[in-house]
Amino acid sequence: MMKTSILRHAAAARVALTARPLQLAARSSPSAFAITQTPLKASYRPFNSLLRFYSSESAARQETATPSGRVTKFRDLETLGVNNALVKSITEGMKYEDMTEVQSMTINAALAGKDLVAQAKTGTGKTLAFLVPILQKILADQPALAETRRPMRARSDDIRAIVISPTRELAEQIAAEASKIVRGTGIKVQTAVGGTQKKMALQKMRFEGCHLLVGTPGRLADLLTDDRSGVAAPNLTALCLDEADRMLDVGFDAELDTILKALPDRKETPRQTLLYSATMPKDVVGLARKYIDPTNFEFAQTVKSDETPTHERVPQYIVPCRNFDTMPATLFEMIRGFVAKSRDNMEQDRPLKMMVFLPTTASVISWSAAFRRLRRRFSDIPEVRDIHSKLTQPIRTRCAEDFRRAKSAILFSSDVTARGMDFPNVTHVVQIHAPNDRDSYIHRIGRTGRAGKEGEGWLLVADAEVSVARSRLPGLPIKRSTDYATASADLHSVDPAEFPESVTAVREAFSSLPYETQVEYYKSFLGGALQGVHKQAVVDDLNSFSKNIFGLDQPPGLPPSLVRNLGRITGIRIAERDENRFQRSGSGGGFGGRDGGFGGRDGGFGDRRGGGGFGGRDGGFGDRRGGGGFGDRRGGGGFGDRRGGGGGFGGRGGERRERQPRDSWEAMEMAGKRDKQESRGGGRATF
Repeated sequence: MMKTSILRHAAAARVALTARPLQLAARSSPSAFAITQTPLKASYRPFNSLLRFYSSESAARQETATPSGRVTKFRDLETLGVNNALVKSITEGMKYEDMTEVQSMTINAALAGKDLVAQAKTGTGKTLAFLVPILQKILADQPALAETRRPMRARSDDIRAIVISPTRELAEQIAAEASKIVRGTGIKVQTAVGGTQKKMALQKMRFEGCHLLVGTPGRLADLLTDDRSGVAAPNLTALCLDEADRMLDVGFDAELDTILKALPDRKETPRQTLLYSATMPKDVVGLARKYIDPTNFEFAQTVKSDETPTHERVPQYIVPCRNFDTMPATLFEMIRGFVAKSRDNMEQDRPLKMMVFLPTTASVISWSAAFRRLRRRFSDIPEVRDIHSKLTQPIRTRCAEDFRRAKSAILFSSDVTARGMDFPNVTHVVQIHAPNDRDSYIHRIGRTGRAGKEGEGWLLVADAEVSVARSRLPGLPIKRSTDYATASADLHSVDPAEFPESVTAVREAFSSLPYETQVEYYKSFLGGALQGVHKQAVVDDLNSFSKNIFGLDQPPGLPPSLVRNLGRITGIRIAERDENRFQRSGSGGGFGGRDGGFGGRDGGFGDRRGGGGFGGRDGGFGDRRGGGGFGDRRGGGGFGDRRGGGGGFGGRGGERRERQPRDSWEAMEMAGKRDKQESRGGGRATF
């Protein structure tokens, strides 16, 4: 017992003493010098207290700037006391050499024992930035875990570190990264996410044990408050909240409060807290005040105020399409053109890797299935993947990993991949239909142009959506593209036999989809997916799509209850009694195999999370977040809102020089104000 204690405190002292010279380099003082001369008895303080003891003067100053002389190479982490096994896994196993700016700024401070609030974008290496200090903290507290020959027995009721993530995909990604780092140690990493079998995950955790638990707020709150789960963290030493702004955006406030109450009192069981967020709105600052030690923390603003954000740096284009029915063929031509261009520039070694965002789950299923069929006929189309809410979590994880590893591929997705997930080398982001708001557009664009690489953003909208796009996307350098003649083709006045080749190919692919899939596609756009677009225009375009792309003789029939809610709209057809019989066949599965299908508990008719409405959580009639009708509770009017127009694109005016913040709290608040100003945009439209 005594030997273990001595080893633990020796490791802690090593971290503190090696980190201290960096702070002295920033500003030396007699009091700081006196701290380094503290008698040896200080090494017997508890782990967190010891680290805070050595960094107390720096904590009092609450510097927002990064001290000079920070470590920038992963191989040099050992000088900060990081265990050799972790360093070896990072440098030799994962082949990382240089730290990103985010990693260098935050790892140094976190290893010194401080709580940390970091404003950092996705794709900047922040996952590794918070995993390194967390894993080192576990090893410092339990040195025997550094030896894999005789590892300590792990337990599910003695978790030492928790990472909270807003989505299942991001949690799985973080856990996978952590598992690579701890490969040479006895640390056990587990996940706790929704959408998976709780019982199976618990059995695995109880059997293998757990030191680091990565999970989503809902599942973590469930496990930590269930006395029968066998999951507890009475000796928690580290806590990390990743993508804090996104967790609050999707309404995890209550779950986060539940988790905080379930954790041990930090006055009795000291722990280090790391909070990462891409933006700093008031609610994130409020969250930091709940979780962070106000006497010993640092705010690391890795997003510079004068830095050009991705959505202003990446070239962006809008392609107005005459109707919904010309959109698939336009995308088909774009893909083939991009592939040909990448082959002409082989020296750049940048094959097409595209993400295509669609507004509903049904549209993701339909488009991905159709483009798989096109790929069988046209060999130049890259492999096609899809991620959406109706896939099981294991399948979503596998698809994400396949796309991440692919050199060239196309991923059709709903907004589940718009934030947080890191897909390297994405060359193009294409958004189909007008986004719900400016932030959604920006987050999607952020999937490309990462890590200093080039990328392009494309937006395909029908003519009926152009005014909505103008009003929602002010202040962005979007240019109109007229390179694709198919986009403006009038398919109404042309016999299908005379359609352009691209339209004919697309029509054959979409018309071969199961009828049930086509019906769900049609209905998914009647649930508020295109808020702000006049509902008559939406129905007219859907009817054209049904005829010219699905190849149907008449539009899909709708249930009388839905038709009544639509109001006075022409072109709607009421379904015959036996036409939609498949809908009653239930919730146990779907249609169309891997090429797409519906059913299951995540959506469709009578979705248990949608209050008996259409479209599950993607919105619709009866959706609990949508107020039971068109539109959502945040406004915008839903269908029938004709307010579009106005707004526009262009640069921001001159900005006054900001004064320096008095402390870290004010620095966070000032960062939040800048984020809010950027989200509003400005200027006039250029298309």
